Amino acid sequence: MIDAGPLEDAPAAQAGASFAEITARRRGRLRRFLFRRPRVMDALVVLAYLVLVTPTAVESVRSGTWPVVVLLAAAAAGLLFRRSHPVPVLVAVAVLELWVCSLHPWGSNASAGLWFALYSVAVARPRRFTLIALALSTVPLAVLYLMLAAGPLDGRLPALTVSAPANFQLVASIAAGLGVTLSNVIAAGIGISVRQRREHEQEITAWAATTAQLGSVNERNRIAREMHDVVAHSLTVMISLSDGAAVVLEKDPERAADVLGELSRTGRTAMADMRRVLGVLRDDSANGPAPREPLVTADDLTRLLAGFRTAGLPLHYSHTGPALPEDTAFLLTVYRIVQESLTNVLRYGRSLGRVDVRIARTGDAVTIEVQDDGKGSLEPAAGPLGSGQGVPGMRERTRIYAGGVEAGPAANGGWLVRAALSCNGEKENR
Repeated sequence: MIDAGPLEDAPAAQAGASFAEITARRRGRLRRFLFRRPRVMDALVVLAYLVLVTPTAVESVRSGTWPVVVLLAAAAAGLLFRRSHPVPVLVAVAVLELWVCSLHPWGSNASAGLWFALYSVAVARPRRFTLIALALSTVPLAVLYLMLAAGPLDGRLPALTVSAPANFQLVASIAAGLGVTLSNVIAAGIGISVRQRREHEQEITAWAATTAQLGSVNERNRIAREMHDVVAHSLTVMISLSDGAAVVLEKDPERAADVLGELSRTGRTAMADMRRVLGVLRDDSANGPAPREPLVTADDLTRLLAGFRTAGLPLHYSHTGPALPEDTAFLLTVYRIVQESLTNVLRYGRSLGRVDVRIARTGDAVTIEVQDDGKGSLEPAAGPLGSGQGVPGMRERTRIYAGGVEAGPAANGGWLVRAALSCNGEKENR
């Protein structure tokens, strides 16, 4: 008795295959057909009910009990509305079938309408309500058959062609009452089970939607962090290069050409990085999906340091211990930490004599230190260019690799940024 009532799926964001689609595929072709056409399912239920009670209708016609046919037809018509009005239909069917059983108690499946009505109530209403409805609709029929067994309705058993035991009516009445009770319990139990399954599917669908939404938020936060690093670094370097080019142009034209060339390269690199970062926000085009791999490789760190030297930083770089693992995500984290730290030095540092970038690896532990000996302020002379997200962004990156970031005044003056990461030492050998 699998019903085909519509299930309200929670909004599941955009995903390759939603849970609702998976559930629909699992139903099978016939169940999907009935699920999409609830009226067809209602017609089949009414048809099944008419088939079950046809013997009772025929026997009542032969015996001259015509009202039974009318009552059965009214119950069948009421079942057409069991989906939209389950409780009123249950009340009506319970009254009609009690009336039928009082007029023709030994008919075949005379209480079949209660099966479908109870199932519909169990699917639409909570369990406690269903159990109460089950009791209220079943007890009157059970009492009726008890009265048939040992009450004022005794003697209603139809004539038999063979001799029957003296207590046959008692046994038949008890069996009929138990049959009605058990069949109603089974119908309500199936409805309760279907309702629980649908609630479970809705919970999982809602959970999948929430998970997809959180994943989208995390991805947008990652993109925002990448955009901050790209834009903040590039603008800072380009402003420094343009300011320096105006000064150098009068003193050393050849040096000014190098500065202007670096300014152009920085702008093109920033544009390329922005296109790749923002590409994940656009729909896949005819040329294929936008690339989602990290934006840097091992060689980019060297070019990054060279760009800062061209921008005027007195930069010194050192690396101790084994090489960094060939993990692009890890290299991107190292790259962004060095980039953000040097961008802050270029933006805020004054009277710089030396800037040291030190990367040390011992086993799985990687330490990054960026230290300058200049004098800095919270805001540059030209006005605040930062968003205040640089150090928090570095902390988020290092947290992925079980690390942390410390930033503050150095012991011998200047500013020190120290980041500690933990990498998988075996990853570089794979």
